[in-house]
Amino acid sequence: MKLKNKVGIITGATSGMGKGIAQAFVKEGANLVLSGRNLDRGKELEKNLKGSIFIAGDISKPETNEQLVKETIKKYGKLDFISLNAGTLGMGNVVDLPISEWNLTLETNLSSIFYMAKYALPYLLKNDNGSILINASIAAFKSFPNHPAYCASKAASIALMKQMAVEYAPKIRINAMCPGPVDTPLLWDSAKAFTNPGKAIEDAKNATLLQRLGSPNDIAKLALFLISEDSSWITGSAFTIDGGIMNA
Repeated sequence: MKLKNKVGIITGATSGMGKGIAQAFVKEGANLVLSGRNLDRGKELEKNLKGSIFIAGDISKPETNEQLVKETIKKYGKLDFISLNAGTLGMGNVVDLPISEWNLTLETNLSSIFYMAKYALPYLLKNDNGSILINASIAAFKSFPNHPAYCASKAASIALMKQMAVEYAPKIRINAMCPGPVDTPLLWDSAKAFTNPGKAIEDAKNATLLQRLGSPNDIAKLALFLISEDSSWITGSAFTIDGGIMNA
């Protein structure tokens, strides 16, 4: 029970890695406020995860992040950690990508981190061991066709993480995960940037040193380590979790 009596917010919780993290954290005793856009999936998740509540909303909007923090404090009276997993792809090359899609991708993948931190940090600072975990991507370091907004936003999220880690140490630890190809709906959507999406995913799997795609559970294990006191001397770090694909 590494998160017993801890209270946290998880964004992007209704599918993929965010959902896997939420499930793992509840098993470790956490009380959670879950966020996502899909109300039906969120309510189903809330029903199955004891000690959690779901609030639907668009985290690209500042007011959604403010509401999540307010509802957390209202429900539990404190906030110990936030796990930021919501993301969108914004696919298309620079010439063809609509400006509105560029802006939405940066708002969702980058600005939402700023918004959540802005509203959450005053409460996190009341503890001596608050933690923020950003779910970034190997796209912060490696470029992919037709993903200019995604790559830019993920690289910037790492820079923001490092800056906040400096700003709010020693009370708050702030880290990031950089997953490679994880078998989630977002990966399959991302593969549409290639002529043959199925082959692109098979190629990605074969390019990993471990010869398999990651799973949400793989990511959840790292997230638990970085949020919990097991990583009490770690801050300002970006952890690649990619089956070795960056070394292939």
